[in-house]
Amino acid sequence: MSSLKPETSLSRRDFLARTGAAAMLSGAPLLADAELSRIATVAAPPAPVKRYPIGIELYAVRKELARDLPNTLATVRRYGYQVVEFYSPYLSWTLPYAKEVRTMLDDLGLRCYSTHNGFAALTSGDTMTKAIEINQILGARHIVLASPPFENGAEDEWKRLAGQLTTASEGLRPHGLLAGFHNHDAEWAALSSGQRVMDVLAAGTPADFVLQLDVGTCVKAGADPVAWVKANPGRIRSVHLKDWAPGEESAEKGYRVLFGEGVAPWKPLMAALESVGGVEFYLMEQEGSRFSEFETARRCLARWTALRRGR
Repeated sequence: MSSLKPETSLSRRDFLARTGAAAMLSGAPLLADAELSRIATVAAPPAPVKRYPIGIELYAVRKELARDLPNTLATVRRYGYQVVEFYSPYLSWTLPYAKEVRTMLDDLGLRCYSTHNGFAALTSGDTMTKAIEINQILGARHIVLASPPFENGAEDEWKRLAGQLTTASEGLRPHGLLAGFHNHDAEWAALSSGQRVMDVLAAGTPADFVLQLDVGTCVKAGADPVAWVKANPGRIRSVHLKDWAPGEESAEKGYRVLFGEGVAPWKPLMAALESVGGVEFYLMEQEGSRFSEFETARRCLARWTALRRGR
């Protein structure tokens, strides 16, 4: 005969324990809905914190990049950057070389989510075709117009540009790419109608068109970057972390200040970007400072890291 007890067999201690617990439960008052909700909330695990990759627009280390691209990529990765943004000279690469660069990025654990481009890369033709091919090789998501194809344009010219960028969006979308525009301080100026250039571009382009925000130029122009982000929810997919301070560049002011040394409202801006702006990644950009290019990149990243940690 087996020495194992049937599953239905209960010891006296088990029986008393179970019947006692049942009696306690049957006599207990029902918990209020609010109390049940509170218990469920306390018991639920915290929602995971969303991470936003920090990258660098490689124009910030342009001399080093021109001198030695592999070392530049390795150095910014060693500092802690996770993303790089190539700018227009990348379009001179051959497709085989673009594949070599992609291998370098993969080996280093770097990503390229966007590139800066001249107008030809967003106009139907051979240059746009090549831009699509290279950006796909790099794994990029956004082909961004670095600056407009004219200076001091009238309102009609800006509206025409918005239409051209809309056409570019339609051409890029089937390839898994989005078109975008990178602002400068001039684009915050009011036109004859009273509208700002950026308002015209935002109104004249589709909802998935990337409004890449250059913070320093926005602040220099006297515009409110927080208000801009809130007025364009979901469209500020990437941001250039450039700071600015009143004063002459000869006195190391203007754009020559490091990230966090200027007057940009970083904390409220990041809160707006991450709650409504739709930001996907950040890009440090520096046009030059009192330090070398690499040292500037390192110091700016250290300041960013400290700010993110709430120091």
